[in-house]
Amino acid sequence: MPMDQKKNRGHVINHSIRVPQIRVIDNDGGHLGIMDTRSALSLAQERELDLVMINDKSEPPVCRIIDYGKFKYDLEKQERKNKKNQDKTSVKELKMRYTIEDHDYKVRVNQAEKFLKSGDKVKVTIKFRGRESQHSHLAENLLNDMAKDLQEFAELQQAPKKEGSNMIMLLSPKSAVVKTPTTTTPNPTPTPTPTPTSKPKLVETQPSEATV
Repeated sequence: MPMDQKKNRGHVINHSIRVPQIRVIDNDGGHLGIMDTRSALSLAQERELDLVMINDKSEPPVCRIIDYGKFKYDLEKQERKNKKNQDKTSVKELKMRYTIEDHDYKVRVNQAEKFLKSGDKVKVTIKFRGRESQHSHLAENLLNDMAKDLQEFAELQQAPKKEGSNMIMLLSPKSAVVKTPTTTTPNPTPTPTPTPTSKPKLVETQPSEATV
């Protein structure tokens, strides 16, 4: 049944569509071409569906004949799914000094790689003490080096940025490197191929000449 105009959740539908002509797509995705809005609305009503404007920027605007109740439900379902996926992503923080030793730096890089492969974002923080903030360029160089060392696994979501007494960088995982659990199917035991039995070779002998 056509939806009440007051429940359109911001979409322009049915009699709220004021333009004289629209480009119409039916509920199966077929293009019906340019139609008078009244004719398109009558067609939607005949099918007990709604006429919903989906693109008001084109000329003429594009409308679709759909079940608006189901359309809203699918939108809300997708929004919940997106929110759920966002909630699954956590941010792991790694802290270090710009004077960090090489060994400790490698440990931080390995930790970041592990987090990124698990699908987590990594926030790298360098904290300044006292006059160390005068050397913020060294901290920025260090963070840029880390981003390069992790470029196989990470995308730079936020470049090194000074915030108060900290320098912060945010890395997000590349989707291609996020590990997902997989099930392995054991390889079937190959069936031995029977060895063809060779037939005995027949040797043709010539009759020997009698000794006279």
